[in-house]
Amino acid sequence: MSVKGSILVIDDEAEIRESLEQLLKLEGYQADSAATGEEGLKRIENGVFDLVLLDINLPDRNGLDLLQQIKRESPEMGVIMITAYASTQMAFQASKQGADSYVTKPWDNDKLLLEIRNALDKSRLQLENIQLRRALKRYDLPNVVGKSEKMQKVMDLITQVAASRATVLITGESGTGKELIAKTIHATSPRADRPFVPVNTGSMPVDLLESTLFGHVKGAFTSAIATKRGLFEVANQGTIFFDEIGTVGVETQAKLLRVLQEREFMRLGGTETIKVDVRILTATNADLRKMVVDGRFREDLFYRLNVITVTLPPLRERREDVPQLAEHFLRKFCAENGRTDLQFTPEALKVMMDYSWPGNVRELENAVERAVVLSSGPSLGTELLPEQLFQDGTHSTGALPAENFDGRSLFEIMEACERRIILDMLTRTNWSQTDAAERFKIPLSTLNQKIKRLQIDVKRRRDG
Repeated sequence: MSVKGSILVIDDEAEIRESLEQLLKLEGYQADSAATGEEGLKRIENGVFDLVLLDINLPDRNGLDLLQQIKRESPEMGVIMITAYASTQMAFQASKQGADSYVTKPWDNDKLLLEIRNALDKSRLQLENIQLRRALKRYDLPNVVGKSEKMQKVMDLITQVAASRATVLITGESGTGKELIAKTIHATSPRADRPFVPVNTGSMPVDLLESTLFGHVKGAFTSAIATKRGLFEVANQGTIFFDEIGTVGVETQAKLLRVLQEREFMRLGGTETIKVDVRILTATNADLRKMVVDGRFREDLFYRLNVITVTLPPLRERREDVPQLAEHFLRKFCAENGRTDLQFTPEALKVMMDYSWPGNVRELENAVERAVVLSSGPSLGTELLPEQLFQDGTHSTGALPAENFDGRSLFEIMEACERRIILDMLTRTNWSQTDAAERFKIPLSTLNQKIKRLQIDVKRRRDG
């Protein structure tokens, strides 16, 4: 029999807990129980439940107060209140605080099961409405930029998979925006209001990684002076994103597989099983299939992670997106730097279109930021672009060799870059300050002030 849903019974009477658990399991539900409010909250925190059957009178706290806390922390969870004393006022209060219905002891099993079905149907309808609203925003992915056919296919796939709980493997070269895609999947999913927890697995030793993911109990190792929750618990009912999943060691891979299969784990040094409802997204620029063949990545874990694959094309394969991306980053950095008047010249856009972008979108973003920071006029021309853009093909500006900026402050670096840009332009205009100012689209007096401040000896260089 397939499981219809997971239900938690919170009641201080053992006989009621046992009879309800038996009834629910016979009807195909997964059932668990707790005798106190605090125990019930702990079960909810560590488990995955669709509905709670909650007694109003508990030995440690008022059931209505507990209802408020449950709804505050898990608003989508259904709650049916149970009491031995019927009261219109109490029923009104329970409904006002979010209870789906209200039943009295002793109850008729058929009527109780009907109330349970109705409450679960209501929760599922709410979830479907959320998914429908997400679907209506199918192409409303403001941070995913690109009109190329390849990026349109990526956007289509994102909108299809976002509403599910399926694991997604995001592949692509470094700098293509894998974490951005993961955040977009989360933001357009029913889990959008829950945590998105990124994990960079490549920078941690095994013990620290496992402690970070699964938490640890006090005394698990020398420095474990207190029990600590792991990122899987932090991400409960949300999304956890593993960047560069291929760097995870084989031993940790086995534990990840258990979380995927059983949705449970144990803290380091602990014996208690903790249940979580977490969607797992992963990314890699490595060939995981080859790693499986080489014995460096578990085959069973690979197939559990690779339910759906989103492959991001490198920027050189979608160069028609470069102008749109450049404009997107230009607006971003203009806002950050208090500029409103900047635009790229056609020549600068052509250079960016012709470049192969080995660093992909991240490299383009850095190039645009550099141009905005160093700009002194409304136009962003080729003189403000990084030198490597002209060393990739037919373009050449005669730019000076790159300098070593190690140990220098940001202002010193910016001044050095500005000096190189002006020197480069003066070289190309045969040291004509008038022509250089015209190409920079700034007043001649402004250029002369910069030349004086940067101590550029124009006369000596021109005469020499």
